[in-house]
Amino acid sequence: MKIANKQFGEIEFTDDSIIKFQEGILGFEELKKFLHITENESFISWLTSIDEPEIIFPIFPIELLQEDYKSENRYKPYGIVRLDKQPENITINLKAPIYIDETEKSGYQKIIDSEELSLDYPLFVNN
Repeated sequence: MKIANKQFGEIEFTDDSIIKFQEGILGFEELKKFLHITENESFISWLTSIDEPEIIFPIFPIELLQEDYKSENRYKPYGIVRLDKQPENITINLKAPIYIDETEKSGYQKIIDSEELSLDYPLFVNN
């Protein structure tokens, strides 16, 4: 199967590479099937909708920022990244992580009600 979008061009994939989100993602509940695209030597990966290929979420493994961040079973937590031309303005959402189990090819999003977590946590520290 194939999809195409402006960012990656044509992407060929098989059924067993589809990550299914039963509840969708907040604001995009109707989208249930995604591809997790990783690039060599990049910490940011991409969650690309199969049904709407132009819908692409940049995601970052939260455990690289906070080692004690709660993972759930085999699900690895990712934060959605808000990109910006200025690196100091790039942030990650820690309050509504996306959990992905690469083995089972399933995912979900969870809202965590905690004052300690930020919607706009700076991804890069400006020294």
